[in-house]
Order: sequence, then C-alpha cells, then structure tokens
Amino acid sequence: MRRDVADYIDPAVLALVAESREFYERRPPGRGPTNANELLELRAAAPPPSECAPPPSIETVRADGRCTTVRIHVPADGRRPRGVLLEIHTGGFYSGSAAASDVRNRRLVDALNVAVVSVDYRLAPENPWPAAPDDCEAAALWLIEHAAARFGTSRLGMMGFSAGSTLVLATLVRLRDRGVRAFDGAVVECGTYDLSATTPAGRLIADEYFLQAYAGDAPDRTVPDLSPIFARLQSLPPILMVIGEDDVLLEDNLAMADRLAAAGGDVEVRVYPASPHAFSRHPTAMARAAADGIDEWIQSRILAPS
Repeated sequence: MRRDVADYIDPAVLALVAESREFYERRPPGRGPTNANELLELRAAAPPPSECAPPPSIETVRADGRCTTVRIHVPADGRRPRGVLLEIHTGGFYSGSAAASDVRNRRLVDALNVAVVSVDYRLAPENPWPAAPDDCEAAALWLIEHAAARFGTSRLGMMGFSAGSTLVLATLVRLRDRGVRAFDGAVVECGTYDLSATTPAGRLIADEYFLQAYAGDAPDRTVPDLSPIFARLQSLPPILMVIGEDDVLLEDNLAMADRLAAAGGDVEVRVYPASPHAFSRHPTAMARAAADGIDEWIQSRILAPS
C-alpha cells in the first residue's frame, strides 16, 4: 500500500495556501529554549494569559490518591452540556498553563455546548516525567467518576496541542491499561510521540532541549509513557490527528497514525499545506479551516449519540 502526504490533505483547503504562505513569509519562525537559563527567561517574558468571560472555576480534584488543579468552563446560559472535553495544554512540557487555554476553551463551550476541564499539570524541568502524565491521569479519573453527577453527561472527549497531545496519548494508554474506556474520542494537534529521538522521525528533533527537560533522568526514553510511539495501541478511542505539512513533527505524526491504524484503531489524519508547527493557533484562514474541521469531528464522533 502506498500513500502520499497529499492523501491526507482536503482539496478544499488548497485555495488557502497562498494566504498562508504570505503570512509565514512575514512571520519569523519561533525557537524553543536551548538550556535551563533560556527556559527561565522565556517564562519570565511570557505575557499574562488573556481572560475569558465568564471566567472558569478553579478547583483541586482528587483521584487514585493524587490531586491536581483544573479550570472548569461550563455553558454560560445554564444549559446542560452535551459532553465534557478534557483539555491538556501546550508549552513543550516546560511552560504554558491551563489559563492560557481559557479563551480557546470558552470558544469551544459556546460553539459546541460542552463543558471543558483543563488540566494545570506540573511543568518540567522542576517536575520531570512522570509528573505531568500523573496529573493528567488524575484529572481524567476524576472526570470519569464525576462527569454524570457534575455535568449531567457521560460523553467524554480529550484534546491536546503539541506537548498536550503527547500527554493525551499517554493518558489514554494509561486508562486502557487500567481497563478504563470511558472516553469517546480524542483530538491531538501537532504532537510529538518519540521523545527518545531514536526513530527516523524522532531524530529530526534530537537536539531540542525540551526532551531533556521533560525526560529528566529517565534511563530509557523509549518507555511508552514517555514516548507513546512505542506503546501498545490497541483498544483506544477514535482519534483525529491534525498537523501542518511544514511541521518538523509531520513524520512523527504520520508514524504514530500508522501504528494506531495497525493496532486496529479508528484514526483520521488531516494535514494542512503551507502550515508549520502550531499553525492552528495563528490568525489565518488555514487555521480557521482546521478549527472548523475539529469542531465538526467532535460533533459527529464524540457528542453524537452512539
């Protein structure tokens, strides 16, 4: 069987390529920190997160002997949400926060009539692996236990962006290993799945500092909980993977999709042309098309009655 990247591109978005290319020609590419000092400088220079209205509630939740902080967004008009999305934020495992997702999560609440629970997992390098997946697992277990009573629905989805996508896959595998299959689907955008930098795709980012910051002193970075590309991937929920064609992580995402499909998974890959890493957070028509597609997938695959 032979597939080309073009097979994953919706022909309808090709009309947006020229605008996208023009935008990125004017926008210098971002660069992550190369050491701990640069990481601290990056955090210090980060602007405060934009606020949303109404603001979320902030709670400490507990499950399986662990606790973590979450931000909970619910429909403003008092309607019962159609489902609940567990959102895991971006930031290379070393920066970012659940608060930084407030505006985007409020948009999802208003557009889809859902509740969104966002996890404020502990950050590296102060809290290296497995701190972040421990926190995400605790939030997921809490949501599974309390969703029906708290939100009036048992329709559950998971969403992640970049590092958050890595944590989504790690969390789903952890839940599967517990025999828990409560989530109806997951959306992962531009994730990284080989943090060992040993696969051909993983070696493309072998010099990135975030790998060291997150893995800490782990003796084996091919542990599936660190690098989900090496996990046993059977019996996971349906997954939508979104990635830009110009993202250095494209090959890693396609490799992960192949492994999910080989394990019998229901996986859909959408590649967006003329789009680098994190493109769907940028003010382009291509980003809006990706967001609209994600909304439609959530509606049909997570929120629709079985």
